[in-house]
Amino acid sequence: MLRQFSLKLIPLLLLISGCAVAQSRNTIKKAQQLTEQGFIRLEEGETIQAIALFRESITLDSNQARTHAGLGLGYAERKQHEQAVRAFQKARSIDASVMQPFLPVLAEELAGTGAFESALTLTDSLLRTPYAELITVKKYLEKKRTRFLFAVEYQSKIKDTTYRFEPHNLGALVNSTDAEYLPSLTIDGKQLAFTRNRGGRNEDFFATELDSNGQWQSSKPLPGEVNTPTNEGAMHISQDGEWMVFTACSRADGYGGCDLYISYRTPSGWTPGKNLGGRINTDQWETQPCLSPDKRSLYFVSRRPGGYGGSDIYVSHLLNNGRWDDPINLGPTINTAGDEQCPFLHADNQTLYFTSPIWPGYGNDDLFLSRKQANGTWSAPENLGYPINTIDREGSLIIAADGITAYYASNRSDSHGDMDLYQFGLPAHARSTPTYWVKGKITDRTNNKPIAAQLNLREAESGKEITQVQADKEGNYLVTLPAGMNYLLSVRHPGYFFYSETFELKKNIDVKPRSIDVALQPFSTDTAIVLKHVYFRTNRAELSDSSQAELINLAELLRENQKLIIEISGHTDNQGAASDNLSLSKRRAEAVTKFLTDQGIAPAQLQSKGYGATRPIADNNTAEGRAKNRRSEMKILRH
Repeated sequence: MLRQFSLKLIPLLLLISGCAVAQSRNTIKKAQQLTEQGFIRLEEGETIQAIALFRESITLDSNQARTHAGLGLGYAERKQHEQAVRAFQKARSIDASVMQPFLPVLAEELAGTGAFESALTLTDSLLRTPYAELITVKKYLEKKRTRFLFAVEYQSKIKDTTYRFEPHNLGALVNSTDAEYLPSLTIDGKQLAFTRNRGGRNEDFFATELDSNGQWQSSKPLPGEVNTPTNEGAMHISQDGEWMVFTACSRADGYGGCDLYISYRTPSGWTPGKNLGGRINTDQWETQPCLSPDKRSLYFVSRRPGGYGGSDIYVSHLLNNGRWDDPINLGPTINTAGDEQCPFLHADNQTLYFTSPIWPGYGNDDLFLSRKQANGTWSAPENLGYPINTIDREGSLIIAADGITAYYASNRSDSHGDMDLYQFGLPAHARSTPTYWVKGKITDRTNNKPIAAQLNLREAESGKEITQVQADKEGNYLVTLPAGMNYLLSVRHPGYFFYSETFELKKNIDVKPRSIDVALQPFSTDTAIVLKHVYFRTNRAELSDSSQAELINLAELLRENQKLIIEISGHTDNQGAASDNLSLSKRRAEAVTKFLTDQGIAPAQLQSKGYGATRPIADNNTAEGRAKNRRSEMKILRH
């Protein structure tokens, strides 16, 4: 009976079977046509359309290795590395022979996911096949092998395996559907400026402010006249937020295709850009500026003749007359035959970040750092490592004053439409020195008028000058203080006593930024100031090392004002015998004058005197008062 039932069904089964075979053939043919159309779209650079065609083909016939390989190529072009690897591996599982021509791309995509050992193993196996006998293929594979081997060896040296690269999108208040890139951050971390490509047609500068809750507010165009109907490109705002250097191209006052311009912040907004002139700009390409924290050095990229090839990084220093000196190439320690770009000097004034396609790395352009040495040279570039660097091209990076918080632009999957600004934390080996700062206003003590004074930052123990900063015409200043050193900051101006302050950052790095307003005392006869950073060994007349910076400042004051005749006086508290105190104070005053004459100061400018405990300035009944009474003073006798 079952057989009879089966016999009755045979004609129907044959009909159904015949229809199914016909449909399968049509479906396979349609799938193959879609695949071929997909490869044509790939050749024409239309990767999104190509991916759609390959995926449609797979829905019709998922067993065609060539279709999956094409899909892998499409994803690879879109830098969607994980999807590319999955598509290639699927093609390989269906027909390994079909995947053979695509294996070099698979190796690249494996590296794109961070699987560098797998990429290296696959590349080594390809180099042993006849496929690698073609010169072009062999060169390609050997180049990629060098990068994959670097990645494997680099990873083996990294001790911190807990680091996680987790970029955080700054959000819709900052980013838009347009492209945002090339960020710049003030040292207090409260203003983030950047370039926005409005509608893909006009680059303008925008900025966002950090509110009291630590949230970035809505970004707005920079006020003033710096933005124009034409493009304003790469820019950098100084750490104090007062200057901006930027790139503009094809302007009437330009020297070449793209020049560097400067703008200044005023109460009404940013001034129109002023061309930095023929020393900075040439008939070539100048761009990507970065000001040092003291605003005395300008780093930028140029293609001018005389470099090492491609674009190089240069630096120009600000002269005392307010002009920029002839730019200096940073040399072969930084620059190569390729294009070095995107220089960023951290607030520590010591750590330089940049991109290069030549120094050993992962991809076409990697991010590197170099640290300034004691003799002013730069250290060998250090790759920032994976996953900050990838097989793809990396762009500009800026680092906040803490040396950890980084900002950059990327078109990641959570972008609001194009390139967005992101924030992330650096791994320990890629960090710069945590940097603190002091800012304020300098005025005349007698009339409260602002003074454009000079500030000198020195290492407290050695007296070595670290940097000079010039206050602006309103007396405003900002000085950065990298952690790991004790400093003496002095404020000087012709016709005035200097002011000094110490900052102990050698051991204590939990220091808050400070605001110090300084009122300078004009020279006047018989006016005395305390040399508050001159120290002696207990009950001895031997100067301590930490006195050097203060006394070097005093020596410079006397050298600049050779008509000054001063008295150096020593004072003690009232503890002990009066005769002993008088003798000690005299010997201490003499020790100071000897230091000054050793610095080349004429003895005729100096007199010394000890007063013992006869001229207290505080109560000797308290420890604090006695400490104030133990002092050295400088008094002007004639000027």
